[in-house]
Amino acid sequence: MTSAARSALFAALATGLCSCASLSTPPDTYEISAPEIAAAQKGATRAQLLIAEPTAIKTLDSDHIVVKPTPYTVEFLGNSQWSDRLPRMVQLRLVQAFENTGRVGAVGVPGQGLAIDWQIVTEIRQFEIDVAGGGRSAKIEIAVKMLNDRNGVVRATRVFDTVEPVRGSANGDYVAALDRAFDRTAGDIVAWTMALI
Repeated sequence: MTSAARSALFAALATGLCSCASLSTPPDTYEISAPEIAAAQKGATRAQLLIAEPTAIKTLDSDHIVVKPTPYTVEFLGNSQWSDRLPRMVQLRLVQAFENTGRVGAVGVPGQGLAIDWQIVTEIRQFEIDVAGGGRSAKIEIAVKMLNDRNGVVRATRVFDTVEPVRGSANGDYVAALDRAFDRTAGDIVAWTMALI
């Protein structure tokens, strides 16, 4: 093959690859916002809190946005994704929720070297859009344990669940409903924790 023919072949391959790349549209990427809940909190503590990464089943432990067309089936919101794995995102937003109160000594995640008084251990059981039966709502359920880090004793446990209607039919409307539901859930978790410390 001549040098000119090789150059023409490489140019054709490069053009083909560019054409293929331009055909695939990247998915829309979403985040949940950090709750602004300082005004709802009373009192203060010098305690230091550790927020462990939540556990979750595989369908939730990903960057997919879960849709439940029936109680027994799972789908994902088309052309959409979270900006990170959901448990990691929930963990960091809970840290911000406690920080936003301005009423805790310190709050962080494992590996930050805090002298921990309490661990907040969570399990994400639901974080989904429920479209079963023709309805459309965001459902969040998070189980929380408050663990004394000094003696390993669980101080209290509670399951927090929130349902928020979806207002609209675009992907952004579904995510906005999940965001509102998480805002309420995180506020409840913070208020419950602060009352126990």
